[in-house]
Amino acid sequence: MSAETPAAAGQFTRRRLQFRAWRGGRPFWAGLFIALGGLPIAYFPYANLQIGHLTLAMATTAGAGSLIIGVLLVVLGVSLWYQKHVRVFAGVAAILLALVSIPVSNLGGFLIGFLLALVGGAMAVSWVPGEPPQAEPPAGGRATDDTPEGATPGTQADDTAFPGFLEPGTRGADGTVPKPRSGMDDGSPAQAYAGLRANDLSGTSPANGANGRHSAG
Repeated sequence: MSAETPAAAGQFTRRRLQFRAWRGGRPFWAGLFIALGGLPIAYFPYANLQIGHLTLAMATTAGAGSLIIGVLLVVLGVSLWYQKHVRVFAGVAAILLALVSIPVSNLGGFLIGFLLALVGGAMAVSWVPGEPPQAEPPAGGRATDDTPEGATPGTQADDTAFPGFLEPGTRGADGTVPKPRSGMDDGSPAQAYAGLRANDLSGTSPANGANGRHSAG
């Protein structure tokens, strides 16, 4: 085995994948069927069938018409490969030419070219370009950037927010806008609890945990 065999195999695989990608972006099979359908339509009226010593000519009075129909079908089939935006026009024209070939060209090339052109034209009309795949949302409703569930992706949680208090600048349920909290200008949790103890009128001391009213009595 030569040393060039793996490289040749890799190049063949790359070419095959390129051809597959090119074929998938256009109505390839529709154009192939239409082009193949034009060959028997154009060939049989000019062909001679030899049976022993007997020569049977299949030419008809409309031989020129058969040649024109066959050439047009081949052109339409090739145009579908390189001009896919004309697929509807090319498909309808191929179907009409296939129907015309029945009385003109020996029953549409003995029904071979007629059926190929008819199927190819129907495939060309029904072909639509594919859509690129869209990214699916992550399972479980969780964001992909480790954002907690229920939070908006791209935002960070506020560690200094205190439950039950509105942030300054936000509007409450009654339409009022709270002012900045006293003792919480820098937003640290320690100052938040200090502010609560300063405004606490129950008399509870965090040192002994006793109520101020009972201790005074």
